[in-house]
Amino acid sequence: MPKPHHSDANLAHWFGGFANNVARISGRPAAFILALAVVLVWAVTGPLFEFSDTWQLVINTGTTIITFLMVFVIQNSQYRDNLALQTKLDELIRASKAANRFIGIEDMTDEEIEEMRKKCEVRAKKQSDIKLDDSTAGTRLPGSRRREKDRKTG
Repeated sequence: MPKPHHSDANLAHWFGGFANNVARISGRPAAFILALAVVLVWAVTGPLFEFSDTWQLVINTGTTIITFLMVFVIQNSQYRDNLALQTKLDELIRASKAANRFIGIEDMTDEEIEEMRKKCEVRAKKQSDIKLDDSTAGTRLPGSRRREKDRKTG
């Protein structure tokens, strides 16, 4: 893989910051209220423009452009968040007693990931059963005393 140019790194850094800011701002209630206000103003001006094709084109074009651009901004923001989260999880796995084979599984095929998930599920069930057996050894489950009484009297 070729080494990125200095300007590519600057652009990626700038866009990453831009995407995070837009995602943060657009997720706030004030952004929703602003969007709602724009739609209400547009709707109220309908009779003024006699509900013309141009009047309809304004909202259609505006929402299409904003939606198109937001797809890239949100995708970049989520990609960066997922990458950071994955890196943190990988470090926790590496530093703990967990199996290092889980590091990098996000690069596996769907079938390989599903196979690992099933194996984890089986191991978790076995561990859960072992812990349940250990924790209940010598103790009675709720209702077991009543059953003993019933056996003595019946």
